[in-house]
Amino acid sequence: MIKNLQQMYRRALDMRTPWINRWDSAMRYTMPTADDDAATLFDATAADAVDNLAASIYSLLTPPESLWISLVPESDQSPDATTATAALRANINDSNFYTTIHQCYMDLIILGTACLFMAENPIGAESAFSFTAIPMRDIAILPNAVFHTATMSAREVMEKYPSWTPPADLREIIKTDPETPLKLVQSLIGTEFTAWLDVGGDIENNIVAHGTFETNPYIIFRWSVASGEIYGRGPVMRALPDIKTANKVVELVLKNATIAVSGIWQADDDGVINLSNINLTPGVIIPKAVGSSGLTPLASGADFDVSQIILKDLRERIRHALLADRLGLLSEKEMTATEILARNADMMRILGATYGRLLHEFIRPLVERGLQILSRRGVIDKISLHSDAELKYIAPITKMAVAENIL
Repeated sequence: MIKNLQQMYRRALDMRTPWINRWDSAMRYTMPTADDDAATLFDATAADAVDNLAASIYSLLTPPESLWISLVPESDQSPDATTATAALRANINDSNFYTTIHQCYMDLIILGTACLFMAENPIGAESAFSFTAIPMRDIAILPNAVFHTATMSAREVMEKYPSWTPPADLREIIKTDPETPLKLVQSLIGTEFTAWLDVGGDIENNIVAHGTFETNPYIIFRWSVASGEIYGRGPVMRALPDIKTANKVVELVLKNATIAVSGIWQADDDGVINLSNINLTPGVIIPKAVGSSGLTPLASGADFDVSQIILKDLRERIRHALLADRLGLLSEKEMTATEILARNADMMRILGATYGRLLHEFIRPLVERGLQILSRRGVIDKISLHSDAELKYIAPITKMAVAENIL
């Protein structure tokens, strides 16, 4: 089993490798990190559209502090679905879900895939749930398998897994420096959990913990998926060529504007004019030799009048790909009832497939995991979505779907 685990881990990393550059490029132009050179980013159209789309998805899928999920009992003998719904809602509202899920929506839109880790809090905490948005660079997946890589100090590893006994070669190092960084890999194959240190050797000699989960704490969901691929594709990935081109066009426009403001000059090298001492500022007097032409402007061949037309077209296509031109209508007050219905129909034609996927990959696993945690803690009776109750999703996007006869 351990040998197969190591092979699966390497295969998962190999399958993720081609996506890393795509993710880096998508993040680079929409959500640059501190390591990115901000001076080379010239157009914020995509970043603004991503923020708007994430906010819209947030309010359509998981509106905060509202009842967006409910359980309907399958029969009179089923466990109390009303109590389960109330407990699930209360613990979600009291947790950090609503601050964390927005980070996942950003990853979903930019990268096409997001990972929400749903952990159980200690008894006595305000909520039974604790959520973490896992960066996709730390996640590698296979069908029915998740590998989560994280670098943490030896002290953190020992606090997280107190039953772990470090191997002899690490024991002295950890004793001397508890903050020694360790690369920890946590895997979930089906329901079987294994954590080990990735130090280049065999997994078997570096296992930190082993156990089972009744439900998967790693909730991985995707915007859309191409046939044969395991990672998703988001709207930013689709619009990335236009995003890159718009950024380049703005860069060239700014360079041309610099030339228009300061100009390009030429001067005779007559032994009198000192080019190193010339300062092109208003009111300055520049000496020149008698009879020489001095500084003369050099006409630029660049004509960027057409650039504004190109840029306008690119920005419209970026906003269209990121739904800004359609979701933006939500803030317009002059819409008639007919226009609102038409806008809803248009949105559902676009988001219908994504909505169905998120319901299956995100909402349902979230509810199943929550019910399992609450029943194990004795808060509710054990209840199953497969036999005891039916999940009723009643978020705003569902009402739109029902209105358009999509559900």
